[in-house]
Amino acid sequence: MATSYNRLWKLLIDLGMKKGELCRKADISTTSLAKMGNCSPVNSTILEKICAALDCNYGDIMDYVPDKKEIKLSEEAGERNG
Repeated sequence: MATSYNRLWKLLIDLGMKKGELCRKADISTTSLAKMGNCSPVNSTILEKICAALDCNYGDIMDYVPDKKEIKLSEEAGERNG
């Protein structure tokens, strides 16, 4: 399982905001933002701070991306049920 933060990066572009500005406005560390850049998990508190700073919801900044194993299992289950 992976989390994609591509929606956050697009939102920052749309707002004309740099990552450093987001760190200051949301009071988060650059390390947390770097983790997000690598699609690594971050604490929900970080996500809450970002959403509060940008006045948005979780779905506005992230997506769940299933890994290949999960997709394959889902497809196999569909074949058995279909």
